[in-house]
Amino acid sequence: MLMKPGVKPPEIVEKLVSGALGRIRASLVIRRGALVNVFTGEIVENTDIAVVDDRIVLVGDAEHTIGPETRIIDAYRKYLTPGFLDGHVHVESSMLTVTQFAKAVLPHGTTTVFIDPHEIANVLGIKGVKMMHDEGLGLPLKVYVSIPSCVPATSLEFETSGAEIGLKEVEEAFSWRNTIALGEIMNYPGVLSLDPKIIGEVKTALRSSRIVEGHFFGNLNEELNAYVAAGISSDHESVTMEAGLAKLRLGMHVMVREASAWKDLKEVIRMVTEKKVNARRICLVSDDREPSDLLKEGHIDHIVRRAIEEGVDPVTSIQMATLNTAEHFKVDGEIGALAPGMIADILILSDLNRVLVDTVIANGRVVARNGRLVAEMPEYQYPEEAKRTVRVGRKLDEKDFKIRVDPNKEVFKVRTIQVVEAKTLTRSMLVDMRQRNGFLEADPEQDIAKVAVVERHRASGNIGIGFVKGFGFKNGAVASTVAHDSHNMLILGVNDRDMALAGNTLAEAGGGMVAVENSRILALLELPIAGLMSDKPVQEVAANVEKLSEAWRRLGCVMTRPFMTMSLLALPVLPELRITDKGLIDTVNFQRTSLILE
Repeated sequence: MLMKPGVKPPEIVEKLVSGALGRIRASLVIRRGALVNVFTGEIVENTDIAVVDDRIVLVGDAEHTIGPETRIIDAYRKYLTPGFLDGHVHVESSMLTVTQFAKAVLPHGTTTVFIDPHEIANVLGIKGVKMMHDEGLGLPLKVYVSIPSCVPATSLEFETSGAEIGLKEVEEAFSWRNTIALGEIMNYPGVLSLDPKIIGEVKTALRSSRIVEGHFFGNLNEELNAYVAAGISSDHESVTMEAGLAKLRLGMHVMVREASAWKDLKEVIRMVTEKKVNARRICLVSDDREPSDLLKEGHIDHIVRRAIEEGVDPVTSIQMATLNTAEHFKVDGEIGALAPGMIADILILSDLNRVLVDTVIANGRVVARNGRLVAEMPEYQYPEEAKRTVRVGRKLDEKDFKIRVDPNKEVFKVRTIQVVEAKTLTRSMLVDMRQRNGFLEADPEQDIAKVAVVERHRASGNIGIGFVKGFGFKNGAVASTVAHDSHNMLILGVNDRDMALAGNTLAEAGGGMVAVENSRILALLELPIAGLMSDKPVQEVAANVEKLSEAWRRLGCVMTRPFMTMSLLALPVLPELRITDKGLIDTVNFQRTSLILE
């Protein structure tokens, strides 16, 4: 019988008892550390931890467990904490495979991630999710998988995805070894309207004793109550302290996000620093993390550090990145704390307040020291079907991006997407635009670029075209096959010829991101796996991302985090105005809308 994730295997009980009593000698003993006890909130000085194989057998005085083969690590004047957990992350947004992501985050103390692979799901369906699940099984990083609930994110009336996931696929996935939850329910109106697909998936998760993850933007009264009543127990989309507090008061686990682009922690953590609420149902999560940030800042260690900087007690901050998350996912009998019988995922910190990770132990083995990986990891080969996913059907031409209007009318009121840097929300604004020779064109003087979404899964020929304000482009074009959530080809530019070249370049490369100026490619990041990920090391991917950043700056973009802001332009579940291969979507009223106001 397949064990549920987080349940201790009964066959190891004798070994654990014998190890604690010293009948079996420890394979590893950490001595004289200051234990950060996440159960009690204490720091307990001069504490030993004894490990047999991959399990902690004793916390206290471990002298009697030491044998001639025992490895001893002296942690005097250092701190012992559980390995960090990321309760909500999309690995695909790092542009890395699960293996390369593990290599990047383990040295920063992350020993467990709860991934929601709905990016690859929208391209390859449940097969793609299974690929990432299976890749995680062989790693020292524990990879628990939330099965994507909203594939596509909304109705196919609004966009074309590469695949669909329904009840049959969800039921199948819950039989896999490391599936832990039903992924974030982005289509919250579907919950409120009792949409049969969404409600059916929620019921399936509840029958399977799985957690249901949230993604909520509705009102904080009757809509939030209905959402929680349905069994959805967490949310990572709070951008204000008031929203987080409302969810916390209704019993949700509030996941405070500090992503590469979305910096929500400073505001939302005021629940703890100002309102002084009990933090035991608050978790720290990354959601999305770009490769350069993984290298320069870190992962969950960075987010714990940020919480401490905002005034949260260090032990409480560590609780929010360990035990709290484990309890939410009901795996706290195995991970999230340092206690007898638990898996030996242990961090040795040289500085508690600065969260400086000295040594990382995963499954009882040292995997990283002083920021460097020391463990070998197996490589995972993605099948060819995962690398042939960009299907446009023909070469794009500059004529594909022309917007024809009545040449007898001078000025048109045009619905335009206004982006706001470091925010997931957009604004819908009306802009007066003058036609030129019967066409509407990009207007760099008003900071207005064209935006197009080219369907790339089924070669349908669909192209949605509109305008976007806020990126600052003066020249050229950029394109990406990372375009949440359906991941069609997203192209921005002020030059139609460059827009066509950008799209054709990505079609030939099998996906990625590109910047073009005057018919010349300035930078190209190839992401051949589902058009989303690279199997290259994080350092190589980060270097190519930096070249892209330089190219964007050359084209006039002044944003510090443009890639994620761009990638959400096509996500029709976030307010207020988005664009897909089907055209403009009014995401406040959930309906298609016209580019030009009649």
